[in-house]
Amino acid sequence: MLDRLDFIENKYEELSIKISDPSVMADQKEWQKLCKEHSDLEDVVVKYREYKKVQENLESDKEMLREDLDKDLKEMVQEEIKELGEQQEILENELKILMLPKDPNDDKNVFVEIRGGAGGDEAALFAANLFRMYTRYAERMGWRIEPVSSNETDIGGFKEVVFMIKGKGAYSRLKYESGAHRVQRVPDTEASGRIHTSTATVAVLPEVEDVDVEINPNDIRVDVFRSSGHGGQSVNTTDSAVRITHLPTGMVVSCQDEKSQLKNRDKAMKVLKSRLYDIAQAERSASIAEDRKSQVGTGDRSERIRTYNYPQGRVTDHRIGLTLYRLDSFLDGDIDEIIDALITTDQAEKMKSLGNN
Repeated sequence: MLDRLDFIENKYEELSIKISDPSVMADQKEWQKLCKEHSDLEDVVVKYREYKKVQENLESDKEMLREDLDKDLKEMVQEEIKELGEQQEILENELKILMLPKDPNDDKNVFVEIRGGAGGDEAALFAANLFRMYTRYAERMGWRIEPVSSNETDIGGFKEVVFMIKGKGAYSRLKYESGAHRVQRVPDTEASGRIHTSTATVAVLPEVEDVDVEINPNDIRVDVFRSSGHGGQSVNTTDSAVRITHLPTGMVVSCQDEKSQLKNRDKAMKVLKSRLYDIAQAERSASIAEDRKSQVGTGDRSERIRTYNYPQGRVTDHRIGLTLYRLDSFLDGDIDEIIDALITTDQAEKMKSLGNN
């Protein structure tokens, strides 16, 4: 690992010189590519330099112990060696995590699709709760939300809602949210006070570039129609809403949030590309058994990942067996504790997998 870290540090120093070179800066495309590469290595290099400093201090202290020291000074040096040893171990683990293969999609914006599942109106209301939860989380993270399309019910739920979250690292934090979410509660319409179980599915898709997915223009059909707002609100008088059908897969994407037909078409195409990319990724992952084992959950939309139990005020993530008894704050977007635990478990599994290879 240390040889690899030396190589990374040398590469980082070479890139530092290159991105400061005016002749390289003249080619903006090449310069931006090198800046991205430099930035990607920075966290590892900073941590490695910290590790080397600790190692240097450790060697220096061990050298001191070989000298003829008085009792108090000797004890002080021994205590420092113990502390530096613990620090070195922590830094080694942090470096191992930083050296894990990175998901190329981690820094990308995401499309989030929430659909009410089993449970009718109650499932649609739960989908609206999840939409609010992710919206509040995005606000906490300083990310931006852009609606794409929605199908509302008369009582304020969503049969389906699709939106985009723009912000650095959005996919790295939210990719674990894909799957079936289950709610257990007494619906407002339930007179006997009986607890109902309903579900909603969440799909988190990375925004893809044109280079990631190519769509043959002959493979799509584009229809335009008038957008309709819930309860007659904000109804357009022009055919600005767009529906795109991908003929080979039968996949349909519609967007009516923008007033411009061109903008709606552009947004719908982005969603379509993200969905096709997601299918291609799932097929690739399914063909690599070991890779599947090193993931926290499969990201399959039919996989039940979490239960929200209202009577007990708890939320349980079934993939890692973690239960929190603070449902209200969780649904208000305070979801970092579970996301951090999922990331830590995922990293541990990947490290174990690399160790076995």
